[in-house]
Amino acid sequence: MTRSALLSVFLTCAVAGCSTLPVEGPSARDVDATAGAQTYAVVDLDATASQILRAMPTEERGSLAGAGSVVPLDRIGVGDTLSVSIYEPSGALFGSRGGGGTVQGASQTLPPAVVDGGGAIQIPFAGAVRVEGLTVAEAGAAIRRALIGRVGNPQVTVTLAEAPSTSVTVLGEVRTPGRVPLATGRDRLLDAVAASGGTSRAPEEVEVVLSRGEATWRAPYTTVTRRFDQNVRLAPGDRVTLEYQPRRYSVMGALGAVSQAEIGPGPLTLAAALARAGGPNPDTANARSVLIFRFETPSAARALGLVQPPTPRGVPVVYRLDLSGPNGLFVASDFEIRPDDLIFVPRSGSTELRQFFELVQSVTRVVYDVSVTSALNLD
Repeated sequence: MTRSALLSVFLTCAVAGCSTLPVEGPSARDVDATAGAQTYAVVDLDATASQILRAMPTEERGSLAGAGSVVPLDRIGVGDTLSVSIYEPSGALFGSRGGGGTVQGASQTLPPAVVDGGGAIQIPFAGAVRVEGLTVAEAGAAIRRALIGRVGNPQVTVTLAEAPSTSVTVLGEVRTPGRVPLATGRDRLLDAVAASGGTSRAPEEVEVVLSRGEATWRAPYTTVTRRFDQNVRLAPGDRVTLEYQPRRYSVMGALGAVSQAEIGPGPLTLAAALARAGGPNPDTANARSVLIFRFETPSAARALGLVQPPTPRGVPVVYRLDLSGPNGLFVASDFEIRPDDLIFVPRSGSTELRQFFELVQSVTRVVYDVSVTSALNLD
């Protein structure tokens, strides 16, 4: 199940009053009674744990390693437009016949020539000259060879007026999607994105998808902007798509509002997330046991001293924070919310832990011991 589908299930059930969703949240006693027997860990969230998590390096969700191109960009391709100038010392090749060009003494600039499907351009007196795959210098030499024997000692200069064959396509969350020409020194991924007006979303909510033939690479846009090795060189014909990947979290329980919200640009602390939801209800909330459910990275779990085996999505962890004192407020202002986090502020005496984790099991496939959950003390 995708991230958006998971969060949608949580939010839909909360708003609809789903019988298996504990809108008021589990009690602290229920969490303690169940943690040891389940496959998730309970971590008391204090300043030390929060600082350990902050010090952990960000684990990249993807990489463009291996996507860098070494294809040269100075080669002529089908569809390119060339400007060809021919100089003949005697002036006898073209004489006064301009043919649509501009004649200056013995020099002739031909009308723009488009490389046809066969990879050739038409040159007066020489006919079709194949230039596909050549540099402009090599194309000039090929045209000169085709003219030898028809005119004495011609000098040929070729320049590339337009080069659609070296372009890439940039789509998705950019301001001006379309084709972007590459050039030597202006051929990296961020060059193409910049030429398309840049991303129209917060960089933290964008993922780069680079497609080349049958191969596809993915990486967060922030990774591309932060690491030079991820800002790879592109190849002609590449397709770059910037996909919108909103970072969402859910808040429910004894709060002013049950909601699914976006983290937005930059980091978001637990304190800010609770404030967005209206804060804990002063009449019903158990501020001594605020819960955050998360699939933690294996490296972070090890740093916290956890021994629970990881699932394909990570190590299931319930962070518990005592928000009733000043230290709790400090930690809440330091602890960062991550995408897919599920925040619960339980009601004092609430007894809905089993229903909550049954829902977690149904949408995350984290399996819990049914016999233990059935034996929970729900008083």
